Amino acid sequence: MPLTTWYRAVGHRSMAPVRWAAAWARITFFGSVMVVRAFSPESYGPETRSNLARHVYVDTAPILGWFTVMIALFTLIITRIVIVTSASYGLSQYALEMVIRVLVIELIPLTAALFVALRCTIPSGAALVEMRRIGHFRTLHRRRLDPIAVEVLPRLLAGIFCCITLAALSCVVAGTLAYLAVYGFTVAGTSAYVHMVGRVFEPMFTFIFVLKTLFFAIAVSVIPMASGLNNIEDDGSRESAALQGLVRMFGVLLMLEALSLVANYI
Repeated sequence: MPLTTWYRAVGHRSMAPVRWAAAWARITFFGSVMVVRAFSPESYGPETRSNLARHVYVDTAPILGWFTVMIALFTLIITRIVIVTSASYGLSQYALEMVIRVLVIELIPLTAALFVALRCTIPSGAALVEMRRIGHFRTLHRRRLDPIAVEVLPRLLAGIFCCITLAALSCVVAGTLAYLAVYGFTVAGTSAYVHMVGRVFEPMFTFIFVLKTLFFAIAVSVIPMASGLNNIEDDGSRESAALQGLVRMFGVLLMLEALSLVANYI
């Protein structure tokens, strides 16, 4: 290998940790700025409010019905597997609690976050790359409009809203179907079911669950937007921005899930 080629290869690899740290620093800074913007009344001009209403509807309404159906089928399958397995080991009394702990608390928030990321926020982050490439941000500047407030903030808030809405609705549907799968169409098991749910959702457990769902929603919204807006490390294409956002977001979701498991069960 020629000396110059070797030097460039070594230099490229040695700069990888620096680029990685710079990327996360920019994402953290972007997230902090967006939190401030989200709580600032000055950010919500007429264009921002219009775009926010449009993105909330477009990101949430079309997928709400069939995502709920998908979760309902998933709940019935998981519940049936857990009930049959528990009965075979003589542990039927723990089947419903296991379904609530595994499905409602652990799987549904993560599923909703990944679904929103693939359906809404990663494409939105890639769209920001295209807007920057074609000069849309410069056009907004010439119109004395803030591109962050007009284009980025509505997409970010819509992603957070969509993730929390899907997770909340899916938890209600899964809890209802789990009850019906065990007790059937009767109110005879209501007292035992409410007692079990109250035992599972103790105050600290509920706080961690709500916090995890909120952080999931923030992660799947902020990271793809930051990757799309900054588009660090690559060639500025929509595909590279989407890939960067997916990899970073998936790592953060795994870390948040691991932390919640440690907090809940250790």
